[in-house]
Amino acid sequence: MRFELIDRILELQPGVRVEAVKNLTLAEEYLGDHFPNFPVMPGVLMLEALTQAGAWLIRATEDFAHSMIVLSQARNLRYGQFIQPGTTLTVTAEMVKMEEREALLKAQGTVDGRLTVGARLVLARYNLADRDPADADLDRSTIEELRRRFALIYPSARAAAPTPAPMS
Repeated sequence: MRFELIDRILELQPGVRVEAVKNLTLAEEYLGDHFPNFPVMPGVLMLEALTQAGAWLIRATEDFAHSMIVLSQARNLRYGQFIQPGTTLTVTAEMVKMEEREALLKAQGTVDGRLTVGARLVLARYNLADRDPADADLDRSTIEELRRRFALIYPSARAAAPTPAPMS
């Protein structure tokens, strides 16, 4: 199961920083179980929101060069408060260091300016074809889908994209 936890990218400086938001609503399917009488965003999904924001920063930085970006390590993870429906989690991720296969980021989430989650993340990136050349088409289709999603959550990406020529 995969949850898309970034609703909108507000600001993006490739290679430097991303700021994004997650609007938490009662429609989130996981809130029915977490917890029935006190719905809050699970801590693991707060961490996933940080990871997803960092992944968008990496994709924008290297022009979607890799189909896979995964959490390798979460260091100094700390939680500050519960996040309840009706609130907006603002997530920032800053690039600390980018190496050939891994990137180190400092990430945090806040609600109304108060820290709710923070960590240093190590995100690994690769293409499926690196392990099996037969997966090159899967890499291409995955990257195309990621570009489509990016255009939906980051309106500035649509504005900067070239306009297709009209068909005659």
